[in-house]
Amino acid sequence: MSWRTAEQSEQSENRVKVVFIGGLGRSGTTLLERLLGQLPGVVPLGEITHLWERDLIGNEMCACGATFSHCEFWQRIGGRAFGSWEQVDVERLNALKATVDRTRHIPALAARKLAPAQHQLVTEYAAYFEKIYEAAAKDTRAQVVVDSSKHASLAYCLRWSPKIDLRVMHVVRDSRGVAYSWTKQIRRPESPTGDQMTRYSPAKAAMLWNAQNAAFSLLARRGVPVRRVRYERIIQRPRRVIASLARFCGLDLVESDLNFIGDGWADLGPSHSAAGNPMRFTVGRIPIMPDEAWTEDLSDSTRRMVSTLTRPLLGRYGYLSEADTPLEDPAREEVSARD
Repeated sequence: MSWRTAEQSEQSENRVKVVFIGGLGRSGTTLLERLLGQLPGVVPLGEITHLWERDLIGNEMCACGATFSHCEFWQRIGGRAFGSWEQVDVERLNALKATVDRTRHIPALAARKLAPAQHQLVTEYAAYFEKIYEAAAKDTRAQVVVDSSKHASLAYCLRWSPKIDLRVMHVVRDSRGVAYSWTKQIRRPESPTGDQMTRYSPAKAAMLWNAQNAAFSLLARRGVPVRRVRYERIIQRPRRVIASLARFCGLDLVESDLNFIGDGWADLGPSHSAAGNPMRFTVGRIPIMPDEAWTEDLSDSTRRMVSTLTRPLLGRYGYLSEADTPLEDPAREEVSARD
């Protein structure tokens, strides 16, 4: 079944096509963005939700290796989108973010209709992102802009934008692997002060895993095209999964467009990802292999605790034994090995 009716497709012709990669961090979202970013007609922008504080104010490093203020790409985008980055009212943007872009605001954002005052705030906030997406698409002549911001609340805000043709790739990973990954100490190489990436306890990571993933399931029921894909499937069959996701993006590829993906590896070119996992700086051939350290390093008690807290969605996403998995499988959006 087509993801949109013919009438809806016609209405969306003048809107910028945005693929939003969502899910809880440490689930493979950056890897997915890097792979999609190698496709013709795609421009990956990284986690735009962090651009304002980390780049515009903090002047952190773009994936190209230049600081934000010295990256020619991002300076062009700022000029196209706002006249210059100096024209962006970051104080106003942060006030709007606090008002509309928080997980606790999702129930209101999920409504079929917003109150006029709330609608005005949401669309004003989304307009900052619209301008960046439009500028990037025009600058690179891309068909599809990829934002790997992950946060469900931002995706809910973007759904109200009249200028964005939004579709979402919802990335899920086994909650136990995610919880283990959040305990690691990982340095942020783009930070001039050598900051560490945020860490969460396994219990908090489990609760965030539940909240983010449940939110994306609800988003699909609000009319936004959502394709769910498991991290483990990306690792097992990257070429087949990326080909299927390209079709979801509306891209017409030829077989040679996927030649950058081989058996257990991928060749990655440079990008201008504004924020995200440190692997955004990697250029060249990378291994594509499962990260299963958690299966040995996560204690039995912690594993049981995370499994208990996340059990309903673990079963829904197929991470439990067949006997424990619900018979009614709602994962119709998920990329399968047969795609």
